[in-house]
Order: sequence, then structure tokens, then C-alpha cells
Amino acid sequence: MSNKKEIEKMRDNLKKLESEIQEKNDEIQEKEEEIIKKEQEIEKYKEQLLRLHADFDNFKKRTEKELTDHIRYANEKLIIKVIDTYEDLERALKSGKSEDLQEGVEMIYQNLKKVLEMEGLEELPAKGEKFDPYKHEALMTEAHDDFENGEIIEELCKGYKLNSKVIKYSKVKVCKKNDA
Repeated sequence: MSNKKEIEKMRDNLKKLESEIQEKNDEIQEKEEEIIKKEQEIEKYKEQLLRLHADFDNFKKRTEKELTDHIRYANEKLIIKVIDTYEDLERALKSGKSEDLQEGVEMIYQNLKKVLEMEGLEELPAKGEKFDPYKHEALMTEAHDDFENGEIIEELCKGYKLNSKVIKYSKVKVCKKNDA
């Protein structure tokens, strides 16, 4: 009988061991699930960090471009004011009577022109060009045999661009043929 008791005891011990093993397996499974959840959270945070990093890089690039544009066009208002004086000098040159006046005004005109060109100012070509609403402002139209439809007949007032940006539109007379 002692054998029977021992077997019984061994069975009880075996059941306890199986129960403990099951508990440990359950604990291990819980820990594995926790680890999986933590790894998923880590991945989520990594993705957020990458997105934030990309957003920050885009923000830096956009800010640098805006600053560059701001610097590039900083003199725009001043140049717009100077353009009228520049054109007045040009008109005075064209109608000047005295040679000394002509020479003096010519010198001022050339100096002012050089300063404006160094700042990035360019005259927009107009006469004989195809009308472009991004560069020209049509003040008049006229049917004309020597010009094609939409071609600029006469420049009434010059237009200018600063670097690549149009800051004053050319005021022009455009050929508009009536198709009858």
C-alpha cells in the first residue's frame, strides 16, 4: 500500500507541477503580449518621430525660401519709387535743348540705370512682342495691317521686373483685328 500512496503522492505532485507550469506559461504569455504591445507603441512613436522630423525639415526649407525671397525682393518698394524718377530723366533726355543739360542729365540717367540694373531691375520688352497679361497691361487696341492680332503696336509706358518678378506692367497698345 505504501506504493499506492507514493504513486498517489507523485500524481498530486505532478498535478501541482503541471498547475505551476500552466501558471508560468500564462505569465509568460501575458509578458509576451505586454512586450508586443510595447513594441507596437515603440513603432508608433518612431513613426511619429519620423513624421515630425520630416515636417520640421519641410518647415525649415519653407522658412529659408521665404527668407531668401524676402531678402531678394527687399528693395522692391524703393525701386518702384525710383522708377518714376528714372523715367522722368529719360523723358528729359529726349526733350533736352541745351548740350550741358543734355550731358548732365545723360550722366545721371546712366548712373541711375546702372544702379537699378545692379539691383536686378530689367525693362520688359514690349513693342513687337506678343501680348502677355503677366507682363503687359493693354490700355488701347487698334486694328493695324503691319502687326499680327495680339501683337503690341506701341509701348505707352515701360514695364519692369525685379530679378524674375514683374513689379510694373508695361502699358501698351495692342493690335486687335476684327474678323468680319
